[in-house]
Amino acid sequence: MNSILRKSVLGIAGLTVAGGLAAGPLNHTDSTPTTRDTAVTTTQAATLDTATLIPHGVQGTQSHIDLTDEQTANVKAIIAATKKAGMDERAAVVSIATALQESKLENLGHLGDRNDHDSQGLFQQRPSSGWGTVEQITDPEYSTTAFLKGLKQVDGWRDMPLTKAAQTVQVSAYPDHYAQWEQQAADLVAQHWNS
Repeated sequence: MNSILRKSVLGIAGLTVAGGLAAGPLNHTDSTPTTRDTAVTTTQAATLDTATLIPHGVQGTQSHIDLTDEQTANVKAIIAATKKAGMDERAAVVSIATALQESKLENLGHLGDRNDHDSQGLFQQRPSSGWGTVEQITDPEYSTTAFLKGLKQVDGWRDMPLTKAAQTVQVSAYPDHYAQWEQQAADLVAQHWNS
């Protein structure tokens, strides 16, 4: 009960779907816009560079949240699923930024009246829109693989700004909101890609 109550207090009300496959973004109040630079630590820079992770540069003010152990485990699951799908670090950045916007990297179940339609999981995918069963879309590996399958079908996704690539898959009512998570997503990929 405490977990459900905690998640419900995160400010999930007000979500809409603009005829899309997934719910609009979750607007938690725990994100703090920051002005972060694009540098990664020396250890991270040895394996992944900013040009690979953020080829178009970040767009707009960036947000950042401190992650719990559960959220960090979900980051690692997204990276593992990305590697298993044979996709690169940039795909992981797009995936993690999308999950940061949609669920703050929390694997959300159905939230009753506060739920946007039947959206669930890290990517707020909807069983009624063909993303899979509730059990499937609340599995981080499955939901990431489903997102990546959609991303692969977007012609030229690697050449698009992150928010456009994410929006083409998600069809969110808030298409520009993915951009605010690009720096943190890149930092997380740099930190965990080779771990």
